[in-house]
Amino acid sequence: MLKTILTITKLKKMKTAVKKNTYKKVKKNQEQGESLFTKIEKFFKLDVSFEDGLPVRFVPYILYFTLVGIFYIGNSHYAEKTIRKITKLEQEVEDLRADFTTLKADYMYASKQSEVAEKVKKLGLEESSTPPYKIVLPQK
Repeated sequence: MLKTILTITKLKKMKTAVKKNTYKKVKKNQEQGESLFTKIEKFFKLDVSFEDGLPVRFVPYILYFTLVGIFYIGNSHYAEKTIRKITKLEQEVEDLRADFTTLKADYMYASKQSEVAEKVKKLGLEESSTPPYKIVLPQK
């Protein structure tokens, strides 16, 4: 008897706990916001077309648009790869142009008469003090 009283009190406690944790039911007559895809589905009435499965008449179109989509994606990847390669080559050309300018400036400085005279002085050669003259051969 004591056990029955305990179980009855436990059941009453559980009923009150269940009453506290109820959720609010949405009434069907209340309008809910429809998603974009629900509106599109209602507009095109796709349920009627696909009741018996995918119609065979759509298969060529699906394959065509799938192939066009794959080609489009592949072309995009190829274009991005080419742009990255072009950017890399432009940077390399810019570096080579800077190297060329530096080397050309060094060469021009090293080929000045005063620089050449200093380097040749170590070999024992001297700069001529008389200007060069033109040798003219008589023509026959």
